[in-house]
Amino acid sequence: MENPEASLADEQAHTSPDRGLLHVWHSAGHSRQLCPDRVLLSRPVLQVSLGEHHGLLLAQGGQVYSFGELLWRDLSVPVSAPVPEVSLLGKTMVHVAAGGFHCGALSEQGSVYMWGENTAGQCGQTEKGTVTNITVPEPCPVSVVDGEVVPPVVVRVVDLACGREHSLALSAQNELWAWGSGCQLGLVTSTFPVGKPQKVEHLAGRHVIQVACGAYHSLALVRRLPPQDYNTQHAPKKKERGQSPHYSVTEREELSAVEDSHYCPLGVELTEVMKGEASSQVRGPRRRLRAGATSASSSPGSDDSKSNTKHPNLESQGQTDSVTETDGSPKVHLLSADELELQNLLEKLSDQSLDKQDTDSLSSHTSDDSCISSTPSSDLLTSSYKDDLNTKRQMHNNSGLSGSHSSSPVCLNEVRLCLEKEKRSLQGLKSSSLTNIYQKGKTATSRRSSLPGTPTHGSPRRRHPCACRPSSAGGASAGAPEEAEDGLPFLETEIWSWGRGSEGQLGHGDQLARLQPLCVKSLTGEEVIKVAAGSHHSLALTAQCQVYSWGSNMCGQLGHVNIPVTVPQQAKLSDGLRVWDLSAGQSHSLLLADGDCVQPVLLYCGQQKEPVQTERLNQSESSSKRSPSRVERYTVMPTLLPFCIEMGYVSSVCSGGQSCAVLADHNVMGFISAIHELASRERHLYCWCSSVRKILLTPLRKRDSLCPVLGEQCTHLFFSLCESFVQLSTLIGRHATALTYFLHNVQGCDVTTLPLLTHTEYFIDAYKRYFSSLGDFQVMGGFQPLHKLSLESLGFRQTLLTQLSVSDQSASGDVDLVSMLYWPLQQLHQYSRALLKLAACYDVLTVEYKSLDQGHKDCESLSSSLLRRKKEAETTFLFWKTHSGKTTECLRLPRRRVVCESSNRSLTLQNAGRFSNHWFILFNDALVHTQGTIPSQSFFSTHHVYPLTCLWVKPVTENGSGLHALKITCPEESFTLVASTPQEKNKWLRSLNQTVDQILGGGGQGSSPAMTRTASYTFTADERFKDAQYTGSWLAGRVHGRGTMKWPDGRLYKGNFKNGLEDGYGECVIPNKLLNKTDTYQGQWREGKIHGFGKYKYASGEVYEGCFCDGQRHGYGMLSSGKLARNSSSVFIGQWVHDKRTGYGVYDDITRGEKYMGMWLDDQRHGSAVIITQHGVYFEGAFRENKMSGLGLLMSDDDTVFHGEFTDDWTISGKGILTMPNGDSLDGQFSGEWSSGLKVVGTYTKPGIDEPPNKEKNGLNRLGQYAVPADQRWICVFDECWSRLGCEAAGKGERTTAWENIAVTITTARRQSPDLSRSQTKVLECLEFIPQYEDPVTAANYDNIRRYLTKACETPHHPLGWLVETLVTAYRMTYVGVGSNRRLLRQAVQEVLAYLTHFYSVIRFLFPGLPDDGSVLPDAPTSPSKSRRNSYTTGQGCVMVVSSSSLLLPLLLPRLYPPLFTLYSLQEEQEETEYWERILRLNKQPDQSLLSFLEVQEKFWPLWMSILGEKKQIVSSSKDACFVSAVETLQQISTRFTPSDKLMVIQKSFEELTLEVKPLLDGDFLWCMDDLFPLFLYVVLRARIRNLGAEISLIEDLMDPNIQHGELGLMFTTLKVSAADSQTHLHKRCKSIRLCEMLMFLQ
Repeated sequence: MENPEASLADEQAHTSPDRGLLHVWHSAGHSRQLCPDRVLLSRPVLQVSLGEHHGLLLAQGGQVYSFGELLWRDLSVPVSAPVPEVSLLGKTMVHVAAGGFHCGALSEQGSVYMWGENTAGQCGQTEKGTVTNITVPEPCPVSVVDGEVVPPVVVRVVDLACGREHSLALSAQNELWAWGSGCQLGLVTSTFPVGKPQKVEHLAGRHVIQVACGAYHSLALVRRLPPQDYNTQHAPKKKERGQSPHYSVTEREELSAVEDSHYCPLGVELTEVMKGEASSQVRGPRRRLRAGATSASSSPGSDDSKSNTKHPNLESQGQTDSVTETDGSPKVHLLSADELELQNLLEKLSDQSLDKQDTDSLSSHTSDDSCISSTPSSDLLTSSYKDDLNTKRQMHNNSGLSGSHSSSPVCLNEVRLCLEKEKRSLQGLKSSSLTNIYQKGKTATSRRSSLPGTPTHGSPRRRHPCACRPSSAGGASAGAPEEAEDGLPFLETEIWSWGRGSEGQLGHGDQLARLQPLCVKSLTGEEVIKVAAGSHHSLALTAQCQVYSWGSNMCGQLGHVNIPVTVPQQAKLSDGLRVWDLSAGQSHSLLLADGDCVQPVLLYCGQQKEPVQTERLNQSESSSKRSPSRVERYTVMPTLLPFCIEMGYVSSVCSGGQSCAVLADHNVMGFISAIHELASRERHLYCWCSSVRKILLTPLRKRDSLCPVLGEQCTHLFFSLCESFVQLSTLIGRHATALTYFLHNVQGCDVTTLPLLTHTEYFIDAYKRYFSSLGDFQVMGGFQPLHKLSLESLGFRQTLLTQLSVSDQSASGDVDLVSMLYWPLQQLHQYSRALLKLAACYDVLTVEYKSLDQGHKDCESLSSSLLRRKKEAETTFLFWKTHSGKTTECLRLPRRRVVCESSNRSLTLQNAGRFSNHWFILFNDALVHTQGTIPSQSFFSTHHVYPLTCLWVKPVTENGSGLHALKITCPEESFTLVASTPQEKNKWLRSLNQTVDQILGGGGQGSSPAMTRTASYTFTADERFKDAQYTGSWLAGRVHGRGTMKWPDGRLYKGNFKNGLEDGYGECVIPNKLLNKTDTYQGQWREGKIHGFGKYKYASGEVYEGCFCDGQRHGYGMLSSGKLARNSSSVFIGQWVHDKRTGYGVYDDITRGEKYMGMWLDDQRHGSAVIITQHGVYFEGAFRENKMSGLGLLMSDDDTVFHGEFTDDWTISGKGILTMPNGDSLDGQFSGEWSSGLKVVGTYTKPGIDEPPNKEKNGLNRLGQYAVPADQRWICVFDECWSRLGCEAAGKGERTTAWENIAVTITTARRQSPDLSRSQTKVLECLEFIPQYEDPVTAANYDNIRRYLTKACETPHHPLGWLVETLVTAYRMTYVGVGSNRRLLRQAVQEVLAYLTHFYSVIRFLFPGLPDDGSVLPDAPTSPSKSRRNSYTTGQGCVMVVSSSSLLLPLLLPRLYPPLFTLYSLQEEQEETEYWERILRLNKQPDQSLLSFLEVQEKFWPLWMSILGEKKQIVSSSKDACFVSAVETLQQISTRFTPSDKLMVIQKSFEELTLEVKPLLDGDFLWCMDDLFPLFLYVVLRARIRNLGAEISLIEDLMDPNIQHGELGLMFTTLKVSAADSQTHLHKRCKSIRLCEMLMFLQ
């Protein structure tokens, strides 16, 4: 972290810094004689890493320095004056790592640089598996490339660790990469050395947090998999290569029975071991390395002299045991006798029993570092220790270049010896393996408890498209442990180890090596946060500040007396010491811990300095030993180093070889001490929390007598308390770990990134949840029986409970559990105090100060709030204790707290009886009124609970009566309370207001709560809402606003309320018990009843969508009965009155295939109507009481017509005339049904050939004479539209009110319709603005009205849009399906014209400035072409005519066009057939032939045609080459909907025709009918327009009458007016010739 003062930060670059102070000393000396060396640099040191005899420093700015014996450069650099790595200058490094004799550095971009010894490929500088350089003198980049992705990408590395002959790198994807030699790599490989980084496949899919390297073993801190993933991944099934070894004990036992025949205890398949060994030479002792020397060997080392003398034929035996092909691959061969013997030995060993006594043994201390590989490995059976410095220099002086080195082969004899030794150690009485495996008293098993590691492919394999991610600026946290998604470190971790295990440094309970990573099961669940690896021992630090150690303990470096330790054991520490950092060297361990003061202390355990005369001898001997030997002087218990106090505030420790180093900071402005104090207290608190969980809470939860003693309710509260305590404890532990990591990198971290500032809400939620649970348990009186139960549970260990208590105890020594569990509350004050100290180090205007000050305020506020809650819980507990009794127990709830009560008669009910007693108790959630109360005895006869969420308090103004009253309003009751004094009144008023405000989520500062609120309430007395539960908005004690009401019988209403009743839009569900289904309604309500427009789905399957009034169907509506698959399917759309069909409506009987269009009365057909059947029978006439009655007209599909009297449906009785299709008629008396036969008494008449048509008879058969007039249909639809505008009837209402209703409707729809699209939302936003409707309409603002209407009709939320949508629905229901009958064409056209009339009256009401239909606007447009549709030219200029058709047809007709045009097509169907046959016949002729046939003058014949811009001559055989533009334009008439658009197409066709003719004629010309008619007829023929007759009929029927005599009207009659002063006789001639006459000509 940067220095708070900028001036100090500037000085650090030139003077000795106050941060990052490095102290280094030799570990092998007595603590009192040690004198650490101070490393003097001009800039702070961020990190230090120590090797065997050298070290690396990372300084601020990313510079790397080296010191010590730099053998690869033949340099010896004193510690006090390190030298910079020149080749790394200009690169920003963020991490350094020192191995045994090589170095590594990590750049800001995640690149790796290595240098130093490379005999085993540990520097990654190899070529095709062969070491190219024994030494790498300067840092060289090492590429970590992920080849599994396509294309391969460079991996970004975030952490680096180095051993003696291997290196490990942790990627940004939390995957592990390794290179070098030896089984400590954990790779699935057959070739050593591994020169290029390879992924450790066994850990693929796991989240690696940290790595550490020992001399020949490796450790990884890995995040634990979730339980579900763990169970899935590690299912107890047959293990194959590539499957995870992480099993439970039971699963391992089951697996070993199956797998012992396939896997040896060392983790290698027997067949792989027996394949053969490659010949190689035995390596000699390590020589002095010289830069640039090369070798083909894999690794340097030394052999054990005993091993060489004992097995002189070791090399030859290894060479003869395998036969190798010329390419180097081993052959498959039969097993020899030795091999069979070894296999049997391995099988027997795997079945040995491990149930032995727990004793110590030294037998394993002389064992070899054994590691079996499937192929020749580098130095698998060589010395564990390297040569000392003197030996290296001597060898350098005796030889120049180093010779060829090779690794010793793994032969059968050595494997046999290793296994025999392991077997003896397992069978002996002093087996170290047994000592450690069963030291905890576990039940013995007959199977080996640790399976060998194998590569895993069963674990989830993460494949990334890109393995490199951009790094953050600075990158100072390159080696920091991984954090969880919420930014805090993981505590659910586990340790994986692999490599050599002769000293038990792997921690698996044996001394066997592991080729693959294997989980250290004994540390699972111990919350390990850091691992460290010495040469032959391992350390683990937990979040509880405990240290676990295992491995070699020859020098006491493990911190206890057990020798050796093959499973982790806890180091022995003095009471009060909490370790938070550790490091491991060759034969010592260095710990950093919290002591009695804020400043941390250093603890040391391991080798002490020996006499000077024996030092050199021991050093020379140590190089030839393969296992560490016991030293004469060492410390077993970690001892305090007294000189640490003089160093300052130590932030991290480091060890390597026989050296130690620490980084310290001076306390500038109290900043460092504040950080250390905060972290120390947090670690102390987490240790206390862990002890409480272990000693108190966990044993109590497991006791069977817990529920009988506490009771069911208190038991649930206790479990809730334990759960919240665990959550708070976990958060504290993660926070303490985060602070520890922060201290390790305090120079590179920003103070604003402290978890207290970035995760404040986490701490607030955890503390609130815990203290809420604690208060609930206290209120219910659970601590008294819990205390007794805890004493019984602890038994003779009751002193442990006293040790946990941090409060002052009484003389008797009793422990107050309440005070003890409230102790974490004090930590909030420590948070606030620490943040305040840190803020004092910054200027008040800086971001750091503001962030720290805000965190300080948050902690203080939380602390005050929790202290208040604690006091409330204590007061409530005393209240219940004082007023204990059966009657009061019903009011005792865990979350309920007492605020005040009126036992002293300070408050009473107004107008109460003289002898009545009233007791009011104000809780934090309710006001309780008890009657018949004797407060001293806590007895009352009745009580009533008023929830505070639905309680309103109002002081009653004193009017001279002397009453100090408060009015209480509740949903179902209101009453007045009278206080004894004004002070009591104010007290209760303030308490009530504060409590209500708090429960509503306010600050509870005493202000009056809002009258409007959201709350839940269950009604008990209200008649309509009895037993119903309501959740929603309230206003002064009444349901008001949006909410949900649920009844016990299943009824449900969700919507708006007003003054206690349903009002507005709402959704209701009503159960139907008979049908066992529900009715549902969605729509409008008013005063508690269904009123307005809505949709009702009945349980019977019927669906009504329409208008309601006072709960009944009234007005326009559509009822769908049944479905198409049922026998009674029908649809009615029309008018309803008081829940009955009355008025005009259309009834489509889908089952019978009939459609009724007429009048209704009381659900019966009554009045004029039209019926169409699916067989084409048409009837119109009168109905009475649901039957045909009176005169009617019936017409069959073959044009047979009957006009007469009807008495029943399709039953004729009386006079009538039957007219045949050929004109014959029958006049007389008819009787019978139409479909079964008629009896006739009358006269048959056959008209003559020359007889003129009988007009009277034709009048009798005229269609539509008995139908309902078009202007009387769908009046209910327009009435509903007027109602939505706020008018009682058509045009009767306030225009301002209408526009306000529109604005309210649009706004409400936009807010309550979340599923609106973006375009719909924009339309509604535009329609919310009320236009200038009162201004006179002129040509200038007429288009504004058109645009507004267009947008209004696009959305059904607008009343006009709803009107259009409803009219379209009604029209389609009428004329689609059975109603698609050609005889309904006239009625359909008249209905459209009636729509326009009624619709225009609504528009004129909204825009009163609009003129009458067909009137002229007061001013003309400046450009006639802009309004040509609505204007025509006169002798006085251009005028604009406004009509309903021009304004509204573009809005209506496109939606009505499909059914309407279908009727036109059916009407013209016969003529269309003949017309189309002639069109096809004439279009077979070439162009010139057709022009000649039509008598088109040759001067109009085109001579050239253009094809893709190229002119080609038209010949006699050319077809479809003349007047192409005009033909294509005319074809667009079928794509237009309105008559005005179709007329514009005709006009454009004339224009295109004129443009094509002009080049053929000289000068100007005027069209005449003789020239234009045949030419235009050619265009019509070539256009091949289907249903042209229907198009012309539609234009004629719906064309605006105002343009019939204008320019478009003339064009419609195929003539173009050539001049403004047209002659009258030409005008009359054009008027008589219509385009339909062209059609007649074609036909």
